[in-house]
Amino acid sequence: MGDEILIKKQEIRKRLWSEMERKGIATFPLPCFGRIPNFKGAELTALKLQSISEYKNASSIMVGPDSPQAPVRRLALLDGKLLVMPSPGLESGYLIIRPSRVKGKEKEASTIRGAFKYGESTNAPPPLDLILEGSVAVDLNGYRLGKGKGFGDREISLAEDIAKKSITVVTTIHDIQIVDFVPREEHDKKVDIIVTPTRIIRISSKA
Repeated sequence: MGDEILIKKQEIRKRLWSEMERKGIATFPLPCFGRIPNFKGAELTALKLQSISEYKNASSIMVGPDSPQAPVRRLALLDGKLLVMPSPGLESGYLIIRPSRVKGKEKEASTIRGAFKYGESTNAPPPLDLILEGSVAVDLNGYRLGKGKGFGDREISLAEDIAKKSITVVTTIHDIQIVDFVPREEHDKKVDIIVTPTRIIRISSKA
């Protein structure tokens, strides 16, 4: 059963990657296969995220290192929020970027190279108010698919263990990445809010 779920998950990923490239939705870096796909409208999606209360009230936010979340990382720094970025593959732990240190350099600091340049390395994130993960696909029950390595689930679990509470999880995606159903395993983490270029979708329950 476990192998069957993994196969179905990969089928969804391949379909989304192919469709996003075929329709010209995916953008640099290309090809998007094997990635959290960057998409046209990522900047607009980040601006839409700014409007939700959970973002406005957050002092510290963890944002995944993938390309479509770069606009969110930049806006978080511009908005004076403590930014935590997991290093790619968690190979170097987490990077803490303080907005006071990158005044005028927010765009550079929001890149992976800039985060390593200006950030402080740590093995675990500090207490967080909000988590933002990239996704390949998400369904309307809040189940998400990442690249298939399990990093997003690990990041969320560790952050909630440290905080000793549930933390609101958001994903920013293109509308095409919303699917009817994502196969799930016991360890899979859900998102609370889906933000696209056109919509803000609140998941009714994480149960």
